[in-house]
Amino acid sequence: MLTIVPVTGDLWPKFEHLFGKQGACYGCWCTHFRLPPAVRRENDRVRNKEFIKARIETGPPPGLLAIEDDIAAGWMQIGPRADVPEWNKPNRVSMPLEPGEADDPAVWAISCFFIRSSARGKGLTHRLVAAGIDFAKANGARLLEACPMTESKDSRSVGLCVGSTRVFEKAGFELVAERKQGRPLMRLAM
Repeated sequence: MLTIVPVTGDLWPKFEHLFGKQGACYGCWCTHFRLPPAVRRENDRVRNKEFIKARIETGPPPGLLAIEDDIAAGWMQIGPRADVPEWNKPNRVSMPLEPGEADDPAVWAISCFFIRSSARGKGLTHRLVAAGIDFAKANGARLLEACPMTESKDSRSVGLCVGSTRVFEKAGFELVAERKQGRPLMRLAM
């Protein structure tokens, strides 16, 4: 049985187990879009882990956790754009279309995924996005955006942490900008 729930402090042990000792994606702990480059260069996996743990414990939930048989199988970072400041930087493929959208609490972003290797290839990302749409709507989002990858030569690519364009197309997202080939900014109006 699979459930998808907002990650909260009481679920930290499951989140920690999912990310493992290395912290997924070379110790990132899903902090890449939350921390400026200088801080990321200074940080190691321990500091990143401490940062995301504090963020989860403080709330509001910064994402959704997919739990199957009492074990976390996957994670999706979702929330207002302002919660992932690096996602909004000028010259990023994910930068907002309009001024003010980065700070608008009703403009949300799905910025990262991490799926346990044994759970990959089973449609979990699709289910997380569907749950994310419901979560965003319930929390007042009027727009939900993603900046996925169109192609990857390797299904285990770390770059796929942003998700696959195909997943978002199937969920009804539309392309609104493509500032770099293969990295579309996609949007779903609520």
